[in-house]
Amino acid sequence: MLEEIGVTSINDLYRDIPDDLVYKGSLEIPGPHSESEVKKHVSELLEENSDLRTPPFLGGGVWPHYVPSVVDEVIHRAEFLTSYTPYQPEISQGILQAIFEYQSLICELVGMDVANSSLYDWATACGEAGLMSGRITRRDKILVPDLMSPIRLNVLRTYTEPLGMKIELIEHVEKTGQLEMEDLKERVDDDTAMVYIENPSYMGFAEENAEAIGEVAHDKKAMFVVGVDPISLGILKAPGEYGADIVCGEGQPLGIHMSYGGPLLGILACKHENRYIRQMPGRIIGITQEEASDRQAFTMTLQTREQHIRREKATSNICTNQALCAVAAGVYLSLMGPKGMRELGELVMNRARYAQRKIGELPGVRAPIFNSFHFKEFTVNFQYKSLSEISNELHTNRIQAGIPLKKDFPEFGETSLFCVTEMHSKKHIDQLVSVLKEALEG
Repeated sequence: MLEEIGVTSINDLYRDIPDDLVYKGSLEIPGPHSESEVKKHVSELLEENSDLRTPPFLGGGVWPHYVPSVVDEVIHRAEFLTSYTPYQPEISQGILQAIFEYQSLICELVGMDVANSSLYDWATACGEAGLMSGRITRRDKILVPDLMSPIRLNVLRTYTEPLGMKIELIEHVEKTGQLEMEDLKERVDDDTAMVYIENPSYMGFAEENAEAIGEVAHDKKAMFVVGVDPISLGILKAPGEYGADIVCGEGQPLGIHMSYGGPLLGILACKHENRYIRQMPGRIIGITQEEASDRQAFTMTLQTREQHIRREKATSNICTNQALCAVAAGVYLSLMGPKGMRELGELVMNRARYAQRKIGELPGVRAPIFNSFHFKEFTVNFQYKSLSEISNELHTNRIQAGIPLKKDFPEFGETSLFCVTEMHSKKHIDQLVSVLKEALEG
């Protein structure tokens, strides 16, 4: 083989690596093992991992929600579990219809008219919404809450700042966390392309002034963009009902496993206006009627927006999508229906309230730190113990809980972000409270 590729030794393949970086010692690689020995060894390694017998009290972008068995059953069909992109509609009617149904269900859920077939995750959807707003308005200023998810903010910066757009942070009200309306009014101007809010916010509370924020944006002809957790829309108003122009969000709660952080599902939807749709990135599946027959047909529509047609002039350089995850979300939403989503939203809200109350009753603990309505996530501040001490005690008891906020929000001190969903029973919550109590007393 070496002779065939024109080299004399294996070292010739590594000649581009500086000599001082080449490891010259001997590697302690064990000898060969039988299949049964390898299986035993790997099993022992896997047993050292944390498991999810107790659902993690972690959120921030990936949440522990229940995935109905029928969702996995459908998406594991060979027709869906494929890397094939349905460019040839005449042989792809099944998957095209499945994605079309997903788009329709998302539009109904968020109160918009048009949704694309998916993006990577909430962060990329937010970034694309920023670019989309800039193209529609021909402006370069973006306003976002100062309590926005730091991950999504970083991705938004990566998408927009290299193209000359600038991002400004809107202050929050200290007691409630709500967007400071006076600061918003001072910052929004004729250069503003997008006013963005997250509802619920990264800190878990609902934005009570969402409609008023949209009115301030529209007074200056800026785009009003709302980021959502779709599960919350079972009990909260759809963004379309309070004036959103574009909606983005994370579809992972809709029947997609956490899977060590991905794959996820970026939701992006907008109003039915030509100037919006023409600037929307990603694939859009449309429905039409065959000539000389009554049969319906599905196809990718408005493809001149996309990279495989326009290359560098496309609306986005995104070149793949999360079609399988979109199918999963479509199955989940069709299974749940409006009544199921409402019941789920109420269940999650009530369990989170119970956890807030029980944790907040512990001495030296404040939960939540903002006096606002929270959905499934809430902040917990520890006055007399460090987050590392609390975290160590939780891990010792095989409980994963609380995203530390100190790095991104140092002004909040020893504060973590907790999450409660339908996966957390009263027993799970009581166990968490009991371990926290021991940690605080220790």
